[in-house]
Amino acid sequence: MVGTTDAVVPHLRSGQVVSLESTTYPGTTEEELAPRIGSGGLKVGEDIFLVYSPEREDPANPDFKTQTIPKVCGGYSPACQEVGQALYGQVVDRVVPVSSARAAEMTKLLENIHRAVNIGLVNEMKMVADRMGIDIYEVIDAAATKPFGFVPYYPGPGLGGHCIPIDPFYLTWKAREYGLNTRFIELAGEVNSGMPEWVLRKLADALNARGKAVHGSRILILGIAYKKNVDDMRESPAVEMMEYLREQGAVLAYSDPHVPSFPPMREHQFDLEHTPISEETLAAQDCVLIATDHEAVDYELVQKYAPLILDTRGVYRDRTDPKIVRA
Repeated sequence: MVGTTDAVVPHLRSGQVVSLESTTYPGTTEEELAPRIGSGGLKVGEDIFLVYSPEREDPANPDFKTQTIPKVCGGYSPACQEVGQALYGQVVDRVVPVSSARAAEMTKLLENIHRAVNIGLVNEMKMVADRMGIDIYEVIDAAATKPFGFVPYYPGPGLGGHCIPIDPFYLTWKAREYGLNTRFIELAGEVNSGMPEWVLRKLADALNARGKAVHGSRILILGIAYKKNVDDMRESPAVEMMEYLREQGAVLAYSDPHVPSFPPMREHQFDLEHTPISEETLAAQDCVLIATDHEAVDYELVQKYAPLILDTRGVYRDRTDPKIVRA
């Protein structure tokens, strides 16, 4: 972000608008960008206008597009705010003004933290319900009938993507400058980052119950993107589970119609390609681990021919089948 700003400064001209949309800690626009932009001789708020307007998107969600998603905008100064609203008002249906860039930066963090904390809560509830022999999906669906005061979140094998697992900790870092601890954020991160381990314990138990060990077992990971119907692999919990299973000597394959071959990643390397599911492929596995619930997958076929299914996404939430294990 700082490097990009430094690269842009020599090309700035009077009358332009600079908008930061990346998620960051409160104060970034004022403390980092404004001095750099002003170093070129242009006065921020008079010659050039600086705003923070966080990106909002939900990949693979057809119900929203850039124009229809309200756009939060906070200016470095009142003049910057006015110009920023005029700019975004040309392309989005609703601009939501806030009092400052810092308020806009905090708004984006609250959105992501809200999701991270609630997913952490429901993941913890899932583990408790599992030990008590209670169906967490039945509980969530029942709670969701309350017409006020409850928003349903659903458990999974951990958090992925470039936002929710990482962004909340920008505030954790900044809060320490003010002598504060962000306990909810850190606890939610601890719970969510522990979910792959929980899933793997459930997998080992399920194999043990069938007289098998993880070592030497053929395991098909169904879906390796971080969320359904996308090809984004960033921070995917499926990859973390694959690393562990490889270390334990499992024979791995994956099936993900959105990821034809395992991409080069900074921390993870697998020489694998997408395996289309078929009767023969499924029957040859010791376990099929559903890590991402892509809609393009034929789950009827999976249930019919896979000898053991570990379901981390509630695909089979309404079915009773001894070979389906919820995780």
